[in-house]
Amino acid sequence: MIILGLDPGLATMGYGVIEKQPDDNIIAVDYGVVLTPKDESLPVRLAMLEEGINRILNKYKPEEISVEELFFSKNITTGIPVAHARGVMLLTCIKYCGKLYEYTPNQIKQALTGYGKADKIQMQHVITSILHLNKIPRPDDAADALAVALCHAHTSRFGKLFGIR
Repeated sequence: MIILGLDPGLATMGYGVIEKQPDDNIIAVDYGVVLTPKDESLPVRLAMLEEGINRILNKYKPEEISVEELFFSKNITTGIPVAHARGVMLLTCIKYCGKLYEYTPNQIKQALTGYGKADKIQMQHVITSILHLNKIPRPDDAADALAVALCHAHTSRFGKLFGIR
């Protein structure tokens, strides 16, 4: 099964594509980011994200898609543009396959490390180890997207609990 993980962002949206094989082995297929320039208007940047997501969907044809939920602890106004970007991601993905799942940052950390408050470095090392990569995935947004995909691969048997309806 091909799983796409997405890390929401307006300037930088991370993506990670993994394959969960029948023997439960998981391999990294690809990872990276979709970038939008800060000097463009919000609607143009959102359209660029949609185009980027559609390219990824058409190239890898994921069977299921997992997305990190947004979390704002201090200033929600800085999160509003990211929420717009996440909305475009959700709409584009649900139109593509209908199998869309979301996980909180703590759920992702718990699924991969056993500890819901693991730090970024620990998460990156676990991702690198699970996927047998030679180096930590960069940029961080791509590593985060791989983590979302891995979380889904490990918890997909509970899919109805995390599906977006």
